[in-house]
Amino acid sequence: MFKRIVLTLALTLLSATAALAANYIEPQELKELLDKKSEVILVDIQPAADFEKQHLPGSIETNAFPAAKDEEKARLDKALTVIKASKAPVVVVCPRGKTGAKNSYNYLESKGVPEERMQILEDGIAGWPYKEMFVKGR
Repeated sequence: MFKRIVLTLALTLLSATAALAANYIEPQELKELLDKKSEVILVDIQPAADFEKQHLPGSIETNAFPAAKDEEKARLDKALTVIKASKAPVVVVCPRGKTGAKNSYNYLESKGVPEERMQILEDGIAGWPYKEMFVKGR
């Protein structure tokens, strides 16, 4: 009986972890999409000074980080027009891919962007290993 409970608990945790991981995109996968010139909407929430230093090509600058306050979340609205006019996947790009990205993801979902279209760049800009791809300036 105890083994069955432990096994059930382990499988439940594994399923929950897999479900959470499904909404992240690894840098290599995003790089492949960008290299192929696949249509993808990059919603960059970095603060303005960080965006100026480095961002991915084609990113929509929102400066919404950490997207905790209503005023910060509202900055994401400029990306909504582009998102709603397309069926392309949406990737939220954050300094580290953590709380700010999740806040932005949840806000966009609350505004009608389907969850199956959205992903968060794993580890954000800080974890992006392909530095040669960065664009500097606006």
